[in-house]
Amino acid sequence: MINEKALKTYLRKKFRNVTRIVIRKLGSGAHGSGFLVEIKTKTGLKSYVVKALVPHDLGHDYPSDRAGVFLLALNEYKNLPCHVKALDVLSEMADGSIKAVGGGKEYYLLMERGEGRSYFHDLSEFARKTSLETIDIEKIKVMTSYLAEIHSVKKNSKPLYWRKLRDIVGHGECLMGVFDTYPDGTLPYKEITDIIKKSVDWIYKLKPKHKRLSQLHGDFHPGNIWFKEARSHPPIPPLARGGERGGVDFILLDRSRGPWGEPADDVTALAINYIFFSIKLHGAVIGPYFEALELFFEEYVRLTGDREIYEVLAPFFAFRGAVVANPVFYPEVTDKQRTLIFRFVHKVLATEKFIPEMVKIL
Repeated sequence: MINEKALKTYLRKKFRNVTRIVIRKLGSGAHGSGFLVEIKTKTGLKSYVVKALVPHDLGHDYPSDRAGVFLLALNEYKNLPCHVKALDVLSEMADGSIKAVGGGKEYYLLMERGEGRSYFHDLSEFARKTSLETIDIEKIKVMTSYLAEIHSVKKNSKPLYWRKLRDIVGHGECLMGVFDTYPDGTLPYKEITDIIKKSVDWIYKLKPKHKRLSQLHGDFHPGNIWFKEARSHPPIPPLARGGERGGVDFILLDRSRGPWGEPADDVTALAINYIFFSIKLHGAVIGPYFEALELFFEEYVRLTGDREIYEVLAPFFAFRGAVVANPVFYPEVTDKQRTLIFRFVHKVLATEKFIPEMVKIL
């Protein structure tokens, strides 16, 4: 449906000397519905069509998806001969009003400033330690507690779970998109293809598990996790921060790719970095890095009761492995280190159930 009252208010502001507006539905299709808008003014009668997309399936699940479709239409309809022209993109606001948002050449996000130091710093500091210190353990427990909290929020939606599975392989920011940024020769096309094919097999294996759909951060990696002393941090609502344990607190940045999905997405986003940093610094997963990986999973499973997590990680680890092995993102990674990372990727894709001990032999 469309908000006729708000639309008429918008149209009376946009067009001068309006004496009558009639809105009626033209029909519906797989993607959405069309509405005829007839505007009578002192100069005559003008007819327009307003299109609305179905808010589910076909990648239209979130308002930003539908906005993207319409913004592309606004930019491109005019560039094709014999095509109808688009006039603007309309947005229905929370208060029920409608306003125009189209016509921008580029779009920007204004947000609050986060303070602290990223978890990358902690991972680098592990290199000089023989085992985890108390503060390291506390931080892992804070992060797992936070993930357990947000992942406890569930939603019953098979399409959204399937979308996350589809996106982890095919999204421009995920596995296939990341591989497309690799300079030619970094990895043989045959190996890239093999990883993608195995990941596709995995997402179809995971489709029946749609009841696992949970609230996500979506990009829970060390660069988006900033720690700060809790006593100097202003109060933050519970789900806007990681929480407070033993004098540590954190704030998060850059939630990405939709609020719902498979918890393995968040779990692997962080876990891959214990593997990555250890390979980069030691050529193997050892010492505090392995200890952290093991503790992270133990704590997450203890808090969530989700032992099934070990059986769904593979395609998500494949994506995250492709990220940390990417020479564009991490130019310091050597060919030998990249080989070890992809040895792990192939190993996890070939295994029914991930166990942390498997990373000891790569």
